[in-house]
Amino acid sequence: MHESATPTLRSMTGHGLGEAPLGPGRVHIEIRSVNHRYLEVRVRLPAEVVEHTGFVEEAVRTALGRGRVEVTGRISGDAIGAPVLDVARARAAYEQLVALRDALSPREPLPLSLLASVPDLFIARGLPDLRVAREALARATEQACRGVMEMRAREGAALSADLEARVDRLVEHVESIEARVPEVVDNARRRLAERIEKLLAQVGGTISQVGALEEGRLEQEIAVFADRCDVTEECTRLRSHSDQFRMLLATGAAEALGRRLDFLLQEMAREANTIGAKSADAETARLVVEVKADVERMREQVQNVL
Repeated sequence: MHESATPTLRSMTGHGLGEAPLGPGRVHIEIRSVNHRYLEVRVRLPAEVVEHTGFVEEAVRTALGRGRVEVTGRISGDAIGAPVLDVARARAAYEQLVALRDALSPREPLPLSLLASVPDLFIARGLPDLRVAREALARATEQACRGVMEMRAREGAALSADLEARVDRLVEHVESIEARVPEVVDNARRRLAERIEKLLAQVGGTISQVGALEEGRLEQEIAVFADRCDVTEECTRLRSHSDQFRMLLATGAAEALGRRLDFLLQEMAREANTIGAKSADAETARLVVEVKADVERMREQVQNVL
């Protein structure tokens, strides 16, 4: 019963309940799971079966793989007989209290209520057989783990749909950035030509009077500018990362899917930062902000992917 056996995207958020007969009563197991970088399991069982804590923890670790997991057990019905007073222990405890009272303050009243603070004066009657209790706990824990896995799968399906929509939107922004590059270069050529016209006007000339050398220099400056703001490689890598991201969502990689997706998003953020550093106009800068926002939103979602 290991969760990663079925290759689908799963959330780390889940809740499950399980129960099994234990003598004339029942044992109940509740499991709550939230996102966590690693696997952290905490088990709280009632005193009557507390010696099986390690067994339950190992079963949960085998089943759930990753997340912060809280396991709580309880016993209902008459599985455990009513506790009875250990008279000999109570008598001995009271006699020691009397001796202490006589030594410190002989006339001080000594109420029987003081015995309530003495641990283990009541003992459970009819504790379940170890083998029977373990089998009941195993069945209840397995049922609760199945509930957690089913909820994780439902949450994972919703996460997958959201991530697919976000990566599609990111790719649209990247395509818009790439499509703007020729326009950005043309605008730069026009602005540079206008500046030269203004400078020549101040000295009584026109751009048509600039010789071939000056025109060549203009094109050289434009070529340098175009190379500096060329984001083709970054956009290509962003699309490649997006394709890999979609592939992982579709196939549901069995091992460490959340970490793989997070790594891709780190690389996408790196490319977006490079594009932002090269951006040469307000619209491109705005699109880069949208790409970064998409990546950050996806990273927040991916933190909950198993």
